[in-house]
Amino acid sequence: MADYLTETATASRRILGIVGEPGAGKSTIAAALAAQLSAALLPMDGYHLPQAELVALGRRERMGAPDTFDVPGFIETLRELRAGGTVSAAGFDREIEEAVADSVLIPASAATVIVEGNYLLLDSGGWGEAAALLDETFFVDVDQGIRLSRLIDRHERFGKTPDEARAWSLGPDEANAELIRATAPRADHTIRLD
Repeated sequence: MADYLTETATASRRILGIVGEPGAGKSTIAAALAAQLSAALLPMDGYHLPQAELVALGRRERMGAPDTFDVPGFIETLRELRAGGTVSAAGFDREIEEAVADSVLIPASAATVIVEGNYLLLDSGGWGEAAALLDETFFVDVDQGIRLSRLIDRHERFGKTPDEARAWSLGPDEANAELIRATAPRADHTIRLD
């Protein structure tokens, strides 16, 4: 994949999107690809709404759903990336489940930016402009049993009990996964993991 992207690179900044369901491995793939291409990395998770805001909106129990993100802020960051120059963006701290402002810096010299996230191909809820701001998109497809196992393990690593991790993975995360899975045909390419 990295060879293909190197061959198709142009002089202007390229923005590549890595999309997948929760637990599919998109963050791992995006980080490895960014390292191999000496590219900058922008995770969509930095655009989670703050916990207090999710509680006030009655959405905390659905954290990770499309309407639990700062969609306008994310789209604006993609526009800034498209325009070139240095871009400061939010990152995400899984330990506290909060976005951290200005923790991702994408320098003007970054010729390639890898953006990874769940809803890059969604065409509703304000997300529709995201795909148009990306040069190419890749959907990560993985066996559902493997994906679910990884997801449960991740939730446990970050503090949920085994029962809580399974309930969250099969509840809110699975509802989101179904929505994301439906966007797969919009991707330019599929990365199949076995």
